[in-house]
Formats: sequence, structure tokens, C-alpha cells
Amino acid sequence: MIDKISYSPINIMSSISPKDNAGEGADDLGKKFGSFLNEAMTNLSAQQKQVDQLNESFIKGELSDVHQLTIASEKASLGLELTVQVRNKVLEAYQEIMRMQL
Repeated sequence: MIDKISYSPINIMSSISPKDNAGEGADDLGKKFGSFLNEAMTNLSAQQKQVDQLNESFIKGELSDVHQLTIASEKASLGLELTVQVRNKVLEAYQEIMRMQL
């Protein structure tokens, strides 16, 4: 029901450790980043659909545990907030690059 969250420093550092990207160009890395963003947006959409389904079943009286709806709603809300913040940072970085003088 509730996902376990682990904040072990080893797990965090292993996810950000540099990987050997020998032979990969900017185009390959750009495609990987694009697919990562597409997957994240798909997951966000799936979370929103799950909240909508739980909301409908709650309205019909089929959902006995309201906590499921609350947890799913908070997950979707946090996911959307994170997405907006990442978008803002990407736009800010783009604008900063465009202001650079060559």
C-alpha cells in the first residue's frame, strides 16, 4: 500500500555516480534524457488516472478505505509539483545559456 522509502547514503550516491559513457555523443545523451522525460510524464499521467479511478469509486461508495485515495492524491500532487519545478529549472537554464555571449 505505502511504498518504502530508503534514504541510505550508499543508495543515493550509487544513483549519481559517474558512469563510463565512452563512445556516447551529445545526441545519444539527449535521446536518453528525452526518453527519461517521456517516461516520467507517462508515469505522472498514470498516477493521475489512478486518482481519478479512486475518486470515482469513492463517489459511488465502492471505496471503503479513504486513505488510499488520499495517498494516491498526494503522490500525484507531489509528482506534478516536481514536474513543474523541473520545467522551471530547465527553462531557467535555457534562458541563461541564451544570454551567454560568444
